[in-house]
Amino acid sequence: MIDLIIFKTKHHMDSPINAFTWQQFGAAIDTLENAIVACPDQLWQDEPKFCQLAHHTLFFLVYYLSDDTPLESEYTPPPPFTKSEFDEAPPMVRYTKNELLVYVSYGRQKLRDQLTRNTTEELVARRFVSEYLDFTLFELLLYNMRHVQHHAAQMNMLLRQRGEIPPDWVDRTNEAA
Repeated sequence: MIDLIIFKTKHHMDSPINAFTWQQFGAAIDTLENAIVACPDQLWQDEPKFCQLAHHTLFFLVYYLSDDTPLESEYTPPPPFTKSEFDEAPPMVRYTKNELLVYVSYGRQKLRDQLTRNTTEELVARRFVSEYLDFTLFELLLYNMRHVQHHAAQMNMLLRQRGEIPPDWVDRTNEAA
């Protein structure tokens, strides 16, 4: 089970750039979380793509926030999740909504940690270099946020296609930094 760890570190969320990044990236995470919550249990069971999109998005949300272990070969996601998203054809694993909602909280905490632990200057200077990506941490934050929002929109489209009312737009997170 994922343990949420509250990091007691020097707080850099006072920087406007870090705070604005938190508000907007947090809104993307909230949008993803809202789509998972809005998915009726029947749709969760009947449409494996919904669960797979949620898992894929959360897997990479957390991986891209793991600046301490960017190499795929060295990365280990938190249990009960596996490295399956790195496979050529990831297996269709059906996680529960609750497991993925805990993963959302874990990803949100990883974002909070990165933004409170790094100054804006550090986010621009430090790099995430994996087998496939070479970005500054700040550029990777933007890339990651776009990835989360892209898949949250796909999930909301699946809700609409099934006659469900998707969640409202989130303009900025209400979650405190």
